[in-house]
Amino acid sequence: MSLFDDASTPAAPRTTPRSRRFSAGVWALVIALVALLVLSFLPTGYVIQRQGPVVNTLGSAENADGKDVPLISVNGAKTYPTAGALDLTTVQVVGNRERTPSWFELAQAWFDPAEAVLPIDNVFPQGTTTEQRNEENAALMVDSQKEATAAALTELGYEVRAHVGVGALSEDSAAKGILDVGDEIVSASGSPITDTEKLRSLINERKGQPVELVVRRNGTERTVSITPTRTESTDGPVWIIGITTQRDFDFPIDVKIQLDRIGGPSAGQMFALGIIDTLTPGELNGGKQIAGTGTIDSAGAIGPIGGIRQKLYGARDAGAKYFLAPTDNCDEVVGHIPGDLRVIPVSTLDDSLTALTVIRSGKGVDKLPACAAG
Repeated sequence: MSLFDDASTPAAPRTTPRSRRFSAGVWALVIALVALLVLSFLPTGYVIQRQGPVVNTLGSAENADGKDVPLISVNGAKTYPTAGALDLTTVQVVGNRERTPSWFELAQAWFDPAEAVLPIDNVFPQGTTTEQRNEENAALMVDSQKEATAAALTELGYEVRAHVGVGALSEDSAAKGILDVGDEIVSASGSPITDTEKLRSLINERKGQPVELVVRRNGTERTVSITPTRTESTDGPVWIIGITTQRDFDFPIDVKIQLDRIGGPSAGQMFALGIIDTLTPGELNGGKQIAGTGTIDSAGAIGPIGGIRQKLYGARDAGAKYFLAPTDNCDEVVGHIPGDLRVIPVSTLDDSLTALTVIRSGKGVDKLPACAAG
């Protein structure tokens, strides 16, 4: 006797809620993976900023030929042995307009306190190629070395003469046919010119009237007259003669800084300290490892820089216990100091030298200034 009717069709097993949930989960996973794959090929519009190399200004570095050379060398003056380190810190950028980081890389960087995710326009302005940015940073590095040398030698009592030259002329320059690239601007309206700000101020004081310049070319001085043109700015009308200036110095001794493949102006403070240590007896840092960053001008003023948080991590990882940071970067420092690194805010070269004196002595370090929340 049959237990079931051969002519009947067996009923299909009922789908349980659990199996439906499983299927939905599989499809959700597949969709997420496909979306992630698609996103990995889409441009992101962001770059990643992370810590770069840390370089001891008292040590050596590879030059353009790959040879190991002293980072700072001096001819024309007595030099002294150094010890420890005065480290300059750097940042590196991952990505450019030709190849931006993937969304996965950005997500990793977002949760890493040692890295920062930045809009690409903040690093590569519209119309600026990677090559142009590298060229600009290389020029800024050269300028920072000159300013640092001037600041250091002035601090040591040397006489340093500054002068302003013509770096380039714009297409519609009012000075075209009158000035040439390389001309030194000795004076404007009878006042000596040693920096661009003074030249700009004297030109604007004329309010469009011709300005008389004394220019030195190939060792010969001559007087020229240029009528500025008017342009608009957010602060109102500005009068210009259409030149890009470059500042240079006459140094009484030959100081050479050799550092290849690193650009920007932020190593100025540490260059100046390295030069002073090289030219003075004893150890400026007390033989300790001290890191720092900050622009510097020939008067010794230390200015803010970018990537301060990444530089702090670079210094910590390199073994530094002290970090000299521009005071104007303090707001970015508070709450983001890694480990037991001690950050000392400085505004001038004298501030930095005072801090190093205290660190060297080992007395009163706890009384040194610290960054506080603004």
